[in-house]
Amino acid sequence: MNFPETKTIIRWALTIASFLIVALILWNTNQFFQKFKNEERLKMEVLAIAYENFNNIDLDVDVSLEEKIIASNSSIPMIVTYDNGDIYRWANLGVPNSSKFTSLPEKDRLYLHKQLRKMQAENEPLVVNYKQDNVNVTQRIYYRDSDLLNRLQFYPLGLLLILLLFGTIIYLVFQQNKVAEQNKLWAGMAKETAHQIGTPLSSLLGWVELLRLENTSEDIVTEIEKDVDRLNTIADRFSKIGSIPKLEPTDLVEETKNAFGYIKSRSFKQITFEFKDEHGEPLMVNLNQQLYSWVIENLVKNAIDAMQGKGNLTVTISRENNHALVLVSDTGKGILKRLHKKIFDPGYTTKKRGWGLGLSLTKRIIEDYHNGRIYVKNSEIGKGTTFAIELKLIAS
Repeated sequence: MNFPETKTIIRWALTIASFLIVALILWNTNQFFQKFKNEERLKMEVLAIAYENFNNIDLDVDVSLEEKIIASNSSIPMIVTYDNGDIYRWANLGVPNSSKFTSLPEKDRLYLHKQLRKMQAENEPLVVNYKQDNVNVTQRIYYRDSDLLNRLQFYPLGLLLILLLFGTIIYLVFQQNKVAEQNKLWAGMAKETAHQIGTPLSSLLGWVELLRLENTSEDIVTEIEKDVDRLNTIADRFSKIGSIPKLEPTDLVEETKNAFGYIKSRSFKQITFEFKDEHGEPLMVNLNQQLYSWVIENLVKNAIDAMQGKGNLTVTISRENNHALVLVSDTGKGILKRLHKKIFDPGYTTKKRGWGLGLSLTKRIIEDYHNGRIYVKNSEIGKGTTFAIELKLIAS
């Protein structure tokens, strides 16, 4: 058994054990609650018997025990009514029991009636029968759960919330560690890629000079040199992943136009490229030129792929309050709304080839390195997609 399988088994074992522990605690709490509730019922039954004996016993008989039992109820709210429903006595409800019900303020009478309805719905009443002046009298003792028992009902919920909180914290910690490991891995891969590209690049530069000495057409040599410089730029970009890039005040319009123009000159002729500068003036932002041009190239290349080499591609730059807005629009196949955020996840791709890192790195460059935003502004299946980039302008 390899290490990843062992980790998975341990994770599942801990999860199942946690659920079993929670289930056991909840079951035990429920058992305790039912036992406590039954004890309160038993206590009220004893009180009802004491109340009945107290009213039936002759005046010359000692009733101190009954009085003590009746007085011992200091926690369970109760109301005693006559057979016709009129309230006779009450206890533990925050209303003084020193006067008759009819002489109480109206708000207290309304409160007691409200409590009586609750008690009637919550527990079966205890019936008390006794004789008064040779007349049979029937009274009913209504009660509800004590405040302690009511608070105990919410104990399992509180326990679950605490466990959920701890579980969330643990999940976030593990998730953060996982993301940190992924970032470290990507940074290492990027730097290694830059290193691997650097060796053949040096050779290519030598070959370019050799072509010049061989009197090769200067136009051909110049174009090859441009592509070699581009490869050098790409290697430099990879070397910057994982480290904090240097940002400098840059005209976003000019930088976007340059990156857009490079891809345009090397793309299919069936695609109509359009660059719109709606602001008409330089838009200064703090920018790392190499990483930003990578973002534009990624978005434009994705748009070309989405249109399968044929359609209209437009890059629009404008200003919205203190932000610059860059829109990259295509007439491609579109993106489902439920995937608008998922497409930025590392590894997600709809292409047969590729690692699904392009948009993920694009998001990281814009949001982590430039404190901006990148998102799908709108998309319609069969009609096209518009990506938006927002960057904060330098205060003038």
